[in-house]
Order: sequence, then structure tokens, then C-alpha cells
Amino acid sequence: MPVTTSKYILQSYSAPSALPPFVWSFFAKHQQHTNVLYPVAKGLLERESDGDVPTDCLWLTCSTSHNSATDPTLDFVLSVTPGPQGSYPVFICTPLPVDQLGPDYILPRMQRVVEALCASVPLERVYSVFAPAPITYAFAEAWTRLTGIKLDADPEYYSAKLTHCTDDTFRSCCPTLPVDRSYIMRPAVPADIPAAAELCHGFAAVSEPFTLSQEGAVQEATYLVQNNMLWVHEITRPGQPTKIASIVAITRSSESVAGITKVFTNPDTRNMGCAERLVRTVCHSLLKSHESVVLYVAHNNPAAFKVYHKVGFQGLESPKAVADGVEDWLELGFDRKRVVLGHW
Repeated sequence: MPVTTSKYILQSYSAPSALPPFVWSFFAKHQQHTNVLYPVAKGLLERESDGDVPTDCLWLTCSTSHNSATDPTLDFVLSVTPGPQGSYPVFICTPLPVDQLGPDYILPRMQRVVEALCASVPLERVYSVFAPAPITYAFAEAWTRLTGIKLDADPEYYSAKLTHCTDDTFRSCCPTLPVDRSYIMRPAVPADIPAAAELCHGFAAVSEPFTLSQEGAVQEATYLVQNNMLWVHEITRPGQPTKIASIVAITRSSESVAGITKVFTNPDTRNMGCAERLVRTVCHSLLKSHESVVLYVAHNNPAAFKVYHKVGFQGLESPKAVADGVEDWLELGFDRKRVVLGHW
């Protein structure tokens, strides 16, 4: 039910079927920037319609009421939802250009959002927050002030650019392999699960604190393969068994936007252009049915910037490059002694 505080209207929803049309409209109109919310909400809605009612879900909206003659303006949508390997972070999106939102706009609204969230979920559930950077900072400040839960000793879990590739920006050129090697890029099949699990484990090992045990990596690879979310790059050398060199996961897709994640190359097959080749192949396939492909690329990973820029992802000429629709996102984590860590 709506709660009005000053001029801000906070509404909460515990089931995807309860989300009102204005939220779905926001998701549909901003599919690139809601890629961490919209596909998850759609998937949970499908589960609910099949009788598998999801639990531990919460969406909060914050709107501003200007006067009685106009409809409120949507400011933020926040989600707290489960994932296949554990609970997701708090995700926050806005329909407004972040570079036009100053502290005077964000801070009072985020204070109301934090108050509503604190009243709705156990405090230990909020282990991190991922949103456009100014929103993340505002949420973290308000959450610590209200709950007393400070940021983790090393709180910057993920600082990244949200970037996109379209038909117009896609680059079809591809690095070549030495003549003594052959390669195949294809969707993964069940027989690939053991090898894919090793690469999932390697990806998680450099994604602190979201590491995986060997068993967890097998579970993740199995989930991705069984749900047709994983592509592999095979490479064969004379006299040697075929090896999976790289993986790319397609984990968040909506009507016009697909999101790729978990791009990882076996250390034994690096510097051969495998990641670039596989990302380009996956993007080429996805752009046949989607208007754009999005991904997050860490600011401290210049090699990935270079690879994705070659494929056609925008705003990656350098970590400080600027492009339309490209945003800086930030995940900050809270004191791990006081929260229950999830996985994404």
C-alpha cells in the first residue's frame, strides 16, 4: 500500500504480479538501464503464473507528487529478489538521466527509500547495493545512518560501465587464429558442464567476494547450460584434445535487450583472441532478435575494455570516455559480519 511522506510517495510490492502498469512501462521503455531488474521480474512473473510463487521478493518505487493536478513522477525503482545461486544485491534504477540528478534530488528521496526498505526486509538481507554510482553512494550513506551497518572494510565490490552494442555499432572483423588451430563457437550442451564449471569457478575466483566452491561452480554451469544461457569457444590443436577456451553467458534478456555476463577465458588459451571472437559471435546472434546487447565492464579491467570496444560496445575508448546511454555503475558492500552474502 502507498505511504506518503512529505511530497514523496513510496509503494512496495511483494509479488511480480502486483507490480502496477507504470512499473512495467518503465521497465519496457528503459530496457538497457533496467537490465538487472526487468528480466528478473519477468522471470519471477513466469514462475508465479506457473504456480511456483516466488518468496523473498520486494520492489519499492519512489515517486514525487508535484500537485493534485498532475500524476506523480517516478524517481526510483528498487528490487530485492532471489537469484539461482543466492540472493541478488539491492538493485536500483531510475528513468531520469543520472548526470542531471544532484545530491539535493537524490538524497532526500533515497532517505525515504531506505526507511521503507528497512521496514520491509531483515537488515542482514541488504549485503550490497548496485546502481548508478551517485545513487549507490546516497543509498549507502542513508542505510548506514539509519541501521548502523557500515560499509565493508573493502566495500567497492564492482565499479563498472554499463555499455551497449547495436547493429549500427557492431564490428564484424575478427582476430584470426594461427593456422595450426581450429575453433568452433556454439551454445553449450550438457557434455560441456564439467569444463564450463571450471571456467565459472575461475570467473568467480576473480570476482571477490562472490566466489564459488567447486560444487557451486558445477551448479552454476548446470543451470546456465540447462537454460540455454551459455556459449562456448572450442579450440583444437593437432594431437591434443579439444578444449573449451572461453565462455559467455546470456543471463538477462527482455524483448529488445539481451545482457551478457561471465566472459572468461581459460588462462591456457589467453592472448589468442578467444574472448573477442566469442563475444562477437554471441552479439551477432543476439542482434538478430534484439535491438541491443548490454554488459557491465569493470573500470579496472582495461583488457576487457579493449575487447568490447573492438566488438562495438560504446564509450570504451578509455575508462573515462563518455557516450550516450553509457553509465557508471557501482556496487558497494556492507559489513560482512552483519549481513548474509548472496551471489550474482
